[in-house]
Amino acid sequence: MDLSVNIAGVTLKNPIITASGTCGFGREMNEIFPISELGALAGKGMTLLPKEGNDTPRIAETPSGMLNAVGLQNPGVDYYIEHELPFMKQAGATVIANIAGSTIEDYVEIAKRISPTDTDMVEMNISCPNVKNGGLAFGTDAKIITEITRRVKDVLRQPLIVKLSPNVTSITDMALAAESAGADAVSLINTLLGMRIDIKTGKPILANTFGGLSGPAVLPVAIRMVYQVSHAVKIPVIGMGGIMSAENVLEFMYAGASAVMVGTASLIDPAAPYKILKDYEKLIESRNM
Repeated sequence: MDLSVNIAGVTLKNPIITASGTCGFGREMNEIFPISELGALAGKGMTLLPKEGNDTPRIAETPSGMLNAVGLQNPGVDYYIEHELPFMKQAGATVIANIAGSTIEDYVEIAKRISPTDTDMVEMNISCPNVKNGGLAFGTDAKIITEITRRVKDVLRQPLIVKLSPNVTSITDMALAAESAGADAVSLINTLLGMRIDIKTGKPILANTFGGLSGPAVLPVAIRMVYQVSHAVKIPVIGMGGIMSAENVLEFMYAGASAVMVGTASLIDPAAPYKILKDYEKLIESRNM
């Protein structure tokens, strides 16, 4: 069975990708199943310098999902290039580097450092606060998306995936802005902004007050946005948000996704992406597709 898909010139064995932040850099997963079997591995979001992340508690369960405010804890891009990338490539994975920053200049510098490496693709997380714009997330302003995408594309050799935030008025406007500036693909949705309160104390459960909602609860929102975006842009769309089964994958593909990313499911079962892949093969075969 040939499940391969082409994303901006990069051929993936199949459409199953790990979602950034839910698999580290694949070391632990590779002890459970061969990460080379997946379409690609999107590693932990990286900043220019190492980052400790937010104060704890930074995870909270919710009905049909979870909130996280980890705050992009990561070892920094130079550590990734020296230590994590060689492991991922040696394990046979197609590698998607996820990058984040506080300024446009951060993104550009990270892209410059990754460009000469054998990273296969780069995913740009634009849901980070822009410190030069009052803390407003890059991904909520179409003009800023256009600028940051164009500037990163100018220095990057690999195909660029722009990861879109759902916390916007029009997801299609943001996708079109990324496409117009040269994005090779878009991925969506990133987490929805949420909050939980501990009724014993009357205070927020998360030390950061707010966090990103993921898991099955966001699936219908993600399907709707992927459908809208796939009908608005000509570049590939990578769908994510609440995927727990092969049936969910097929739903995203019907909505217009060329590939999908599995995230929160991996925090319940670290083998989830691999199991979903195997179930997807059976599902496609059983439906004679």
